[in-house]
Amino acid sequence: MTSARIGVIGGSGVYAMDQLEDATELAIETPWGDPSDKLLVGRIGDTEVAFLPRHGKGHRFSPTEVPYLANLHAMRSLGVQRLLSVSAVGSLCEEYAPGEFIMIDQFIDRTYRRRQTFFGDGIVAHVPMADPVCSDMVNAVLEASEGLDITVKRGGAYVCIEGPQFSTRAESEMFRSWGAKIVGMTNVTEAKLAREAGMSYACIAMVTDYDCWHPDHDDVDVQQVIKIAHANAANVRDLVARAIPKLGALPDSRWRDVLRYAVMTDPDCQPEEARARTQILFDA
Repeated sequence: MTSARIGVIGGSGVYAMDQLEDATELAIETPWGDPSDKLLVGRIGDTEVAFLPRHGKGHRFSPTEVPYLANLHAMRSLGVQRLLSVSAVGSLCEEYAPGEFIMIDQFIDRTYRRRQTFFGDGIVAHVPMADPVCSDMVNAVLEASEGLDITVKRGGAYVCIEGPQFSTRAESEMFRSWGAKIVGMTNVTEAKLAREAGMSYACIAMVTDYDCWHPDHDDVDVQQVIKIAHANAANVRDLVARAIPKLGALPDSRWRDVLRYAVMTDPDCQPEEARARTQILFDA
């Protein structure tokens, strides 16, 4: 069976990964429906990689409509240990400028319309989320960026809004008052599901704009986001390709057996259908 050690989810402007060798497209069925698109599975060096465009080729899914559960279940079914996300974001601070890449370390969840757990429906599970991002993966990406003509910075909290609308000015200023550094619409959902699925997670946030708080910049619009995202696409693909061997050399995810102590429901009370949908998450 085809497998992959590292998973990559591409965001706005990143719909392909040309660096993969011996690549094969896989249509994977999951208990949660179809993923955003076919997964491209190949290798970089000796590391097996699975790539998936978050919004589908052609950008067909809004942030709310992305089939997150299917995407993460598909990655887990391939044996992925570590999941690297690439995502376009807005900056909430002067020090993170459009065109720069940020390795985030925290999330604030402001979403309200999406399912963010594989559980429920008769099975209750609580996983820890104090540190949602893997520092070892962040270090690997930062090391891979050395020598590249790009700016990659460490740290900052990502506020995840529901979208698809951008923030109001009042919201943007509120997020800044909380100490958040960037704002986006997708990554917190992936981070929560990755934890339940026993995969370590990290995000390369591509800054495309200053949201709407900055007095010296125009309000964010789609044309601006697309322009910066496309300009960054080649750079971020090179960064990811250089990071893959380093990520592949890391040990298995420390979260692989997180569900061993997370499920509170008595096994005798678990509905068979709900157990079947989540069984793969308990596999070694």
